Amino acid sequence: MGIYPAPLEKLIASLSKLPGVGQKSATRMALYILRSDKALAETLAQSLMEVKEKIRFCSTCYNLTDDNPCSICRDPARANGKICVVEGPGDQLAIEESGTFRGRYHVLQGVLSPLEGVGPEDLKISELLGRLSKENVIEVILATNPTTEGEATASFLAKLIKESKADVKITRIALGVPMGGDLKYMDKMTLQHALNSRVSIE
Repeated sequence: MGIYPAPLEKLIASLSKLPGVGQKSATRMALYILRSDKALAETLAQSLMEVKEKIRFCSTCYNLTDDNPCSICRDPARANGKICVVEGPGDQLAIEESGTFRGRYHVLQGVLSPLEGVGPEDLKISELLGRLSKENVIEVILATNPTTEGEATASFLAKLIKESKADVKITRIALGVPMGGDLKYMDKMTLQHALNSRVSIE
């Protein structure tokens, strides 16, 4: 038996199941919700239900959307023949917020990871290959994360795309030292990429 009344204990247990939320944080949130007016709890509950009922994957790019196809896939100005391939919705959002890419996206919904039993059939790879001709794609930008799995996925995709449509340009996002970074604190892989991707200064 917990130290709080059963409904509060139940809320704490539910909140603590969220990623990055421990028992103490869950307790603080639950107590805050309890002290707040009823409108906050009702709005929170309604938002949670709407997310579960209305959010789904776009049938074209497989990003999260409440309208199918999503706004980016519907936008004719974004149909410039460039597709940026990312691992998940969070990666797509980060690139979109940078404001530097104005093409379309393809969300793989993960990366290849044999140790975790994730193979090509578990990702949206065949759907990507199907888009190459249908959307008159001229360039595929591989923007998977610079992890072992991300690199392996990018290499696998590059090989498949070359075999499927040889005239498509395949590029990989540049990796290296971030702005404000200090070389002595960089890991070996980051420094390798930074040196291999060096550019000429005019």
